[in-house]
Amino acid sequence: MSTKSLAGVNVDVNEEGYLTDASQWTKEVALAIASEEGIELTDQHFEVIDYIRNKVAGGEALTIRGINKSGVVDAKTFYQLFPGAPLKKATKIAGVPKPVSCI
Repeated sequence: MSTKSLAGVNVDVNEEGYLTDASQWTKEVALAIASEEGIELTDQHFEVIDYIRNKVAGGEALTIRGINKSGVVDAKTFYQLFPGAPLKKATKIAGVPKPVSCI
């Protein structure tokens, strides 16, 4: 585990850059992580991020299929919002652990 400065705040991250303490997450930290990932966050991004944070806080596993069925965003839009590796990028920006299903 190491410390990284994001949005002027020192946060604890693992070797892949995921926050190890979800309580250190703020919208400003999310914006900084998204910028590193080449993503400019919009209100729609934050709707997805809030959904992800709530699901993880409730102890639920995350899948792209689950996000597609969430009513927040469909799979096609999810891929457009977080191109490349949507679930990995979205969870990283949301400040939650990388899902087990992600390689």
